[in-house]
Parts: sequence; structure tokens; C-alpha cells
Amino acid sequence: MPELTAGAGTTGVAAGDRDRTPALVYAVAGVSALGGLLFGYDTGIISGALLHLRDDMDLSSREQEIVVSVILLGAMAGALLAGRLAVRHGRRRVVVAVAVVFALGAAAAAAAPGVGSLIAARFVLGLAVGGASNMVPVYIAEAAPARIRGRLMVLFQLMVACGQLIAYLCGWALSGSGGWRTMFALAVLPAVVLGVGMLCLPESPRWLVEHDRRDEAARVLARLRPAGADVRREIEEIAQVAAATPVGGWRELRQRWMRPALLIAVGIAAFSQLTGINAVVYYAPTILVDAGFGDSAALLTGVGIGVMLVVAGVVGAIAVDRVGRRRTMLWFLPGSGIAMTVMALAFLGPEGSAAQRWTVIVALFAYILFNGIGIQAVVWLIGPEIVPLSVRGPATSLATVTLWGVDLLIAVTALTAIQAIGRSGTFLVYALMNVVCILFVAAKVPETRGRSLESIERALQRGGSFRKELERS
Repeated sequence: MPELTAGAGTTGVAAGDRDRTPALVYAVAGVSALGGLLFGYDTGIISGALLHLRDDMDLSSREQEIVVSVILLGAMAGALLAGRLAVRHGRRRVVVAVAVVFALGAAAAAAAPGVGSLIAARFVLGLAVGGASNMVPVYIAEAAPARIRGRLMVLFQLMVACGQLIAYLCGWALSGSGGWRTMFALAVLPAVVLGVGMLCLPESPRWLVEHDRRDEAARVLARLRPAGADVRREIEEIAQVAAATPVGGWRELRQRWMRPALLIAVGIAAFSQLTGINAVVYYAPTILVDAGFGDSAALLTGVGIGVMLVVAGVVGAIAVDRVGRRRTMLWFLPGSGIAMTVMALAFLGPEGSAAQRWTVIVALFAYILFNGIGIQAVVWLIGPEIVPLSVRGPATSLATVTLWGVDLLIAVTALTAIQAIGRSGTFLVYALMNVVCILFVAAKVPETRGRSLESIERALQRGGSFRKELERS
């Protein structure tokens, strides 16, 4: 079986070559992470488009919330569907299908003649967003070496942030009646690049082993690992873990030994939204205009939010591998909570004053930075890392559906909550959620930095405290 021995030895291989990560690994992460860029763009573009879309279509506050949030309803359905399809057809094929749906949804949104057709197109886009958010992190996690897995997976979140920044820039540059159609149409281009690029990439080696295609998995791993890497040993380790936990569906998620991992994956997914990030991303220009800021100032503040998201993505990508996943959350989430509290209190001051405006803007940027590093950089990483291989599809679907479900809750209640309890009251609730999230991380979340996916799963199988078992191992 020559494929299994490819790359198994180290004889004649220079030390530098043994440590050099093949370019294909970065291609896998870079191309598939375009799904994150589309995710960020299609969820973020509504922020700038809404200022003129609501006038062009005469939308009430409730109708604005529906147009914003229907993409999240689609994302929930897309995440569930992607998990099921990935078990049968593989990670790569699902991402290719996601790219096609992205292109169709963007074209339909740009051409929408009325509110009903726009809502339908946004739902289709949601299917693609849910599929990308579910499957791209899993695909990267299963292809990347443990040594650089964290930074490659956080590339997905960084691309989400880049997509949101591009969306804010487009919202500012294309502001005006009718400009929202061009904003939506621009998403077709990266969708085509994603689809074509994915056709040139390999399938997940772990999925191939799980489906008894070891020779093909060995050939893929030999291309994804440095020269001289022990491919045969990695194949055997994957096979042993897969054999110990046969492929399972939703019923297997109820097993007691899996509960700690599911609680963490679902909990972090929920808190990533409960801490308020998308209430700001979706509605910041609308909130600021209603608070007395001019349209141009509000849109430029949105661009600043996009810049902060990108900065947070870069810092987060470095922090999760150098500092660790758990420590990154514990270090930066307190800053997120404090900044949200300051912003809430600033809205209690004299409306329209220069001091209030600058306090709001600085606190807003600080919140985006700290929250982006503290939890947004980790949320797409932690789930695929800690859930077992046998249920990785349905388990990550559950976490992703939770994320989009809570995001939907935030999207359909943010403007209503502001009308009911004011901007200060709404933001203080989000600040409190930051505190609860810190307590959850401190009590439950283990450190997974530098651990192979198989070693994480073995620690989970031993029972007891998952966090302590992983620390001991």
C-alpha cells in the first residue's frame, strides 16, 4: 500500500522541509474562508443598505427587523441542511454548493422588485450563510496540522470581518436611493471565485477515513503535511478514534460522555450573540442616526466598526495560538463588558453634545475590538475542535443553529427593545451578558491550543471534568 507510506519516513528530508507547512494547507484555508467573506458581506451589507432601503420601500421598524433577520432564519435551516449533507457527500462538495447558493441569492436580492421578493432572496442567502458558517470551519479544522490549526481556523472569522468591512465601505460609497441593489449584486463575484476554487481542493482526510477511503486520505494527507511527516501514524490515529465512535446522527448527541463538549460548543455559540455584537453590526448606523448623528457620520462610524472587526480578527488569529483559546476569552471579554457599559451610560447624557458623541464612538470601537478578539475569534474554532469526529456534522450544526437562532432573537428584538427600554437599558442587558459569558468560560471551557483533535476526543471519553482531564493530559 504505497500511498500509506508516502511521507511516513524522514530519511533524506532536510529539517527545514520537515517543518515547512505545504502551500496546499494555506490554499485550503484561504479559498474556503471566502465563505466567511461572503458570510460577513451578506450579513453586514444590510446595515448601510437599510438607511435608503427603508425609504425606497417605506419600511416600518418591524419590517426593517424582518428584512434584516430573515437571513438568520435561512442560516438556521442552512446549518442543519449542511450538517446532514456533509456526512453523506463530504465537506468540499457542500462548500461548492454553498457558493452556488450565495451567487443565486445575491443576484435575486439585487433584482428584487418588492419587499416580499427581497425577503425571499435574503432567506436564500441565509441558507448559504448557514452552510458556510457550519462547514468551512470543520473543513479547515480537519485539514490543518494541530500546530497551526488555530490561526487557520480564525482566518474564517477574519474573513467574516473583512466581508463586513467591505460591506460598510460599499454602504458608504453607494449611499443613495437605489444604491442598495448594487451593494447586493457585488456578492456574486466572490461566490464564483469560491465555487471554482473549491473544485481544485481535496476532500477532508478525516471524512475520507471515516468512509473507509484510507488510500485516498493518505494521498491527501501527504499533500497537507510537511515532507517526511508520519502520514501512516496520523491515518491510524484517525481510524482508531473513528472506530471507537462509529458515525452517528442526532440521537448519538444524547450520550452522556458527549455532553460537556456540546455544552461548551452551544454555550459559546449563544454567548457570541448574547453579548451584543450583531445588534451593533446590523443597526449601528440606524441607531446613531436616530440618536442625532448625521447620515454620513453614521455610515463612516460603520466603516470604523468594520476596521475594528478586521483588527480584532488579526489580533485574535495571533492570540488563539500564542495565548490560547480559553485565556484569550478571559483576557478580552472584561474589556468588552466595560466598553458596552460605558456606551450605555453615555446615551443617558445630553443628546447631541460633542462629549456624548465621542464617548459613544470610542466606547463602540472599544467594544467591537474587545468582543471581536475575546469571543468572535474563538466561536468558529472551539466547536469543531472539541466535538467528537463521529458526530461532528450534527454537533456543529446544533452549535451553528444555536448561534443563528440567538442572532435571530437579537435581530428581531433590538429596535423593539430600544423603543421599550431605551438605548441605555438595551446595552446594559448586553453588558450583563458579557459578565455571564466570562463566568461560563472560567467554569467550563478547557484549553485546546496545540492539541490534536484525537487527543481532545480521548480526554472527553475518559469522563469526569472535561477541562481538568484535558489539562492533565
